[in-house]
Amino acid sequence: MWRIARDSGVLDLNSSYAYLLWCTDFPSTSAVARVDGEPIGFVAGYLRPSGSLMIWQVGVDEAYRGFGLAASMLGWLADSLATLQGEPLVMETTVTQSNTASRALFAGFARRRDMELTESPGFGEDLFPDAHEAEPLLRLIPLKPHQAPRESA
Repeated sequence: MWRIARDSGVLDLNSSYAYLLWCTDFPSTSAVARVDGEPIGFVAGYLRPSGSLMIWQVGVDEAYRGFGLAASMLGWLADSLATLQGEPLVMETTVTQSNTASRALFAGFARRRDMELTESPGFGEDLFPDAHEAEPLLRLIPLKPHQAPRESA
């Protein structure tokens, strides 16, 4: 996860220890995609006190971008948690205005899942000690329960 975040060029890089803790403490709200045992993508999330799923970071190795891997991991998490909770899941994330790839990911996911996408102030740039864009809060709110595709027999 750390390598993918570092190589992304857009994600805030956290310590390798933080990613290890994330995998240990939040495995049911995160996903790691692997090929031959090597991580090629991840979604790091956690449940907020409100019950919504906060997506902290989404990263995909450059060689695997453009194939829908990030959306597939988000879908898997949403479906898994909705099954556990017995209801559709509200998702939240913060994304800078300049991160067009992440904005497109969440807009497309909301559209395909029939979710309302709202944006409100999240973390203003004045809250960051270094030069950092504001991180508006995006909320993806289910308008109806999502039905996972059925496998054909």
